Amino acid sequence: MTRLERLGAGLAEPLLVTSGVNVRYLTGLSSSNVALLVEPGGATMLYTDFRYLEKAAAVEGVTIERTMRDVIGALATLLSGRRVGFEPAHVTFAGYERLAGGGIELVPTGGLVEALRSVKEPSEIAAIRRAAAFSDEMYAALAQEKFTGRTERELAWWIEQAFHDVGADGVAFGSIVASGTNGASPHAEPSDLVIAPGTLVTIDAGCRVDGYCSDCTRTFATGELPTELAEAYALCLEGELAGLAAVRPGVSGRDADAVSRVAIDAAGLGERYGHGLGHGVGLEVHEAPTLRPESEDVLEVGNIVTVEPGIYLPGVGGVRIEDLVLVTADGGESLTHFTKELTTVG
Repeated sequence: MTRLERLGAGLAEPLLVTSGVNVRYLTGLSSSNVALLVEPGGATMLYTDFRYLEKAAAVEGVTIERTMRDVIGALATLLSGRRVGFEPAHVTFAGYERLAGGGIELVPTGGLVEALRSVKEPSEIAAIRRAAAFSDEMYAALAQEKFTGRTERELAWWIEQAFHDVGADGVAFGSIVASGTNGASPHAEPSDLVIAPGTLVTIDAGCRVDGYCSDCTRTFATGELPTELAEAYALCLEGELAGLAAVRPGVSGRDADAVSRVAIDAAGLGERYGHGLGHGVGLEVHEAPTLRPESEDVLEVGNIVTVEPGIYLPGVGGVRIEDLVLVTADGGESLTHFTKELTTVG
């Protein structure tokens, strides 16, 4: 069955898909102005404006309806009087008001396409494998670079160029380069701070291949470390290895997350690991399933998730170690392979 047919087979009523990423997943069409109406059983209308008609013509299994640039406004008229499911996470309040004001009975129906996306097909796994391999190549080259004396921003730009050089289509997200005390912020943005000797530098980076993302974090030392940072690194690595071992079919995201916290909690640093263990990766760098304390997701074969505990010490520094993992029938297969042993750079 095609993706559209699989979605349609599970519908009780028509579903209006307005997420651009979900439309791309279902049809292969990448567009900034598009919507799909998927009927129970799989019949599908694709709505877009003149700019995307030629690309839309290549999509199989859909009927194309040309609209003006205001697709939502057109749908308010075209679907008037119908009962339609919609994606609440992807429709603005203004869009909801316009659709409902046109006489459509709107039924919140979220997460259906995301659930399909969470289980990767062989072609998707192959693309993510390639992206992960490019991450390994980038980190191997990065480990040969001099860090000290360069700014975080300079190193972030080097990473973007390196991904281009190894063959990636582009970066998956803005690279994080967090040195010294900036490392205490999980999502620090690269700054003009000059990287100093004797500290940790957290690098969180990923690339895209055929639209699919990689996501991998390594933390480097720029010389001999203070005891507090060296111990934090060792604890984080212990937590990451435990998290990796917990990834297998049937394990809840909540339980995998809990396993990664045991050693860190025992060392009294539980409050310094304030985010979840990981998340799904695919066409988006953050997607289902989730691995965190409140997660209700259960891992299944074909999921690709991150495992990325971190320890963040305000005023001192931080560490995060992250791998990309495919859930298999036998457990978890790491797709990123660059060493996690503490690597010292110049």
